[in-house]
Amino acid sequence: MNPAQRNRTAALLKASGFEDGPALTVQSTDGEIPHGRELSFAWLTGTVMTGLTSVLLMGAALYVSFEGQDTFSTAYEALQLITRPADDATAESNVKGDRIRPVAKTKSELEIVEASIRETVDGRALIRKQPFVRVRATLATSATALSGDIPDYDPVAMIDASQPVVVTDADEVANPEIYGAEVEGEVQIRTSVLPATFVPAPAITDKGASDFARQSVETVFGDGATDGGDPLLAYAPSDTGVRDLGIVTDGGLSGVAENVTVLPKTKTAEDAGLGRSERVITVTGPFKEALLKNGFDAQTYDMMAASLRNVLKPDNVPAGAKLRILMGPARNEPRLIPHRLSVYIPDATSGTMRHAATAALTDRGNYVLGSEPPTIEFPAEDTEQINVNNLPSVYRAIWETARKHDIDDAVTSRIVAMFAYDVDLTKRITAGDTIEILETQKDAAGHQELLYVALKLGTTTRELFRFRTDDGTVDYYDPSGETGKRFLTRRPLQGGGRLASRFGSRVHPIFKSRRMHTGVDLAAPRNTPIYAAGDGVVEKAQWTSGYGRYVELKHVNGFETGYGHMNKIAEGMKPGTRVKQGQIIGYVGSTGNSTGNHLHFEIKVNGRFVDPLSVKLPRDKSLQAQYEGTFEQTIAQIRELMQRDAAPITVASID
Repeated sequence: MNPAQRNRTAALLKASGFEDGPALTVQSTDGEIPHGRELSFAWLTGTVMTGLTSVLLMGAALYVSFEGQDTFSTAYEALQLITRPADDATAESNVKGDRIRPVAKTKSELEIVEASIRETVDGRALIRKQPFVRVRATLATSATALSGDIPDYDPVAMIDASQPVVVTDADEVANPEIYGAEVEGEVQIRTSVLPATFVPAPAITDKGASDFARQSVETVFGDGATDGGDPLLAYAPSDTGVRDLGIVTDGGLSGVAENVTVLPKTKTAEDAGLGRSERVITVTGPFKEALLKNGFDAQTYDMMAASLRNVLKPDNVPAGAKLRILMGPARNEPRLIPHRLSVYIPDATSGTMRHAATAALTDRGNYVLGSEPPTIEFPAEDTEQINVNNLPSVYRAIWETARKHDIDDAVTSRIVAMFAYDVDLTKRITAGDTIEILETQKDAAGHQELLYVALKLGTTTRELFRFRTDDGTVDYYDPSGETGKRFLTRRPLQGGGRLASRFGSRVHPIFKSRRMHTGVDLAAPRNTPIYAAGDGVVEKAQWTSGYGRYVELKHVNGFETGYGHMNKIAEGMKPGTRVKQGQIIGYVGSTGNSTGNHLHFEIKVNGRFVDPLSVKLPRDKSLQAQYEGTFEQTIAQIRELMQRDAAPITVASID
């Protein structure tokens, strides 16, 4: 650089306020203040560590705030609290910031009902008393450890579980006939010819019967002007209104709305995940059994019992005690676990509930003694807070409720399978949904026979009755004599998938124009197996324009099903191939005009697209007309058993 350039550079630096100083060095001695362009490693390290520590502390504080640290407990000297007089215990009934949630009474009964039944054994007609097990319960409104290991939702397994059973045992009771009179022990019936002397005299003469029939017919078919009655018309009366035709004109509309898009509400903080709820239950049996049926598993029960060992022993909890169980979300599973347990024992003199002990979950995952929660007025019946974020699917709610009432898993599998063709088991239940079950009592081998099940979801009740035909086939039919099975499944892929897009008009996610969506999109991981929705014949198995890899099946009665965007079509799928319901026909993918892995499933009836989730599908099987009378008798007898008073000794009242 020549002198002129150096002078020009110096002038620019001077004008801009900068100077040409020496480079930054690390020559400073530790502990001394750096001079000039020197830098201290100790000072730099301390500054960085201070910043990192501040970030970690702030992050931990935010995590605890968002995770609801108030649900956990820390070590507490609870002995002083428990042993002090009840009058000294003060607590606010409401904590600032608490949100009021609806509280519902939980119906949960397992009872024994007895009836005299008539059956044929070795050619002899016998009448004997038969005990039956009856369950009436509100569907569980939260998922706990009871249903933690239930089978995954699998349509193929449900098809297998819902198949009719052929009974070959000649002594097996076909359809127990309930005898009207009560008997003690066992009574054998013998029939014989009625003597002629026992035939009662006729109560009415032939002439009297003839006159009665003639007068009745003349009254019905006579002239209204002369006989004073209205003639029987062969057409509808003239005052039939539009309401009778299914049309509502006074402020509402009836019928089925088509192409309606339902948008979910905007999520709030309450909807972000599983919330908390509190159960209030009454101890009617062993303390451990009550807890195992209300959220505790063997491990958490042992930890809780260990924390209460010095102040309250499980054997000392009397019947009639009240338990307050605060349920909260588990950290790594989509279910609720007990965050706090408070035990209240009735006072012998005043009859009021006295707080005995509280165990609470810590952030380390163990239980310690805790303080008494805010006081409440204990209801006469068991209750549970309802949190919409805790509501499980219909599938898991049935399993949770069945496990709570000690119903065999094989029976539960059959129950969910029978309703799978008519109910979307992946949808959440609503508070107040119920289930009723009637079984025979266990025999010497521990076998029980399911006789009746009723599932009430919302305002719709579905009933299924056990019936055995003469060929030994046992199946379950609704009151109209049809099985709960339908010949097409509505969500034909493993796990059922997640409903990503409904049937109807929508804005296409790729072309951004409004188009008709001819099916439903069921999102699932790549290569999830896709099943045939029903028995049929392959019409197409090829790449089809925007559908990508596509399979089309033709079924009976003008029904067709289509499966699009497959990643791979199963081997052997070619036009003309016959497939069975539940057979794998392909695997989920994202081929064609697709924005992600999913199955596009569609149903056509006589060439027209219909909504797969709402179209009425024909039943798979109906009871033959020859059994109509016997089946109606079976329905009447089962309904009578469901209304009959329980036996003097109640097996259990599940808490």
